[in-house]
Amino acid sequence: MSSGKPTVLIVDDDINTVSMLNDTLDEAGFTVLVALEGSQALSITRQITPDIILLDAVMPHLDGFETSKRLRESPALWNTPIIFMTGLSDTDNVVSAFDAGVVDYVVKPIRMEELLVRMRTHLRNSRLTTSAYSAMDFVGQTMCVVNQQGQLLWATPNAWQLMRTCCDENFLPTRKFINRMLMWLNSGEGVRQALDLSRLDIPLKFYFSRQSGEGECLLRIEEINPREEDSAVDTLRANLSLTPREAEVLLWIARGKTNREIGDILHLSPRTINKHLELVFPKLAVDNRTAAAAIALNALAGKGSAL
Repeated sequence: MSSGKPTVLIVDDDINTVSMLNDTLDEAGFTVLVALEGSQALSITRQITPDIILLDAVMPHLDGFETSKRLRESPALWNTPIIFMTGLSDTDNVVSAFDAGVVDYVVKPIRMEELLVRMRTHLRNSRLTTSAYSAMDFVGQTMCVVNQQGQLLWATPNAWQLMRTCCDENFLPTRKFINRMLMWLNSGEGVRQALDLSRLDIPLKFYFSRQSGEGECLLRIEEINPREEDSAVDTLRANLSLTPREAEVLLWIARGKTNREIGDILHLSPRTINKHLELVFPKLAVDNRTAAAAIALNALAGKGSAL
């Protein structure tokens, strides 16, 4: 999202409509971009991410329905509101528009006051959604949602950056990734242990969080960096006189993970993690997680190990 004037992309082949919208939206405080056809809109959005898109339904070559579908394939536009501008008001067309990824529609001839109200409402909602995803990243909740077909529905910003290793040049998850994900979810394996994709040369682990009534699965993602992780564990073990397992538990404590999260990562129960901590605390001469984490961080910083 832009921090100043919101950017709107108008996609319409009617010059008169474009001119009217351009003048009105400019006066209303928007930065206006214009595409006269769907393919031009796709080209523009590869370079610039607008805050909101006004899309004509009926255009030559690539109509609004197909243009919307293709726009939604880009993760950068997943949260960008797309408002249809159309003279097609029958139920089938309205349903098709929403299926194509639009969030609202206005019927031509356009009533500008109504359009501006709708635009500002969707911009506000979009900003709240984006802020929520960013906040999840900030507190370490790198999350994504996949559906029953293995399709990626949304991801927090950091999660999307990690997921790029699972996607092709069109930002779509690869068939290899989808097949392994579905095998993991459908077997029930995901509830018990993480999905480790390192054997597919994808340095990621996925942890099952919950499933909606529609079968959509919320997953947490962690990046695998075996060399750095092994080095950090070795540093803690050598400098703090810990066993390898105790060093692993302490490393994840220092990374701010809960007992349950550490158990998921190490394939242990939260109770077992707590038992390890009961042994770690006396060795470090501390009585709480915060103090233990501070000692671990100092040990790692002294050796230049990565967290």
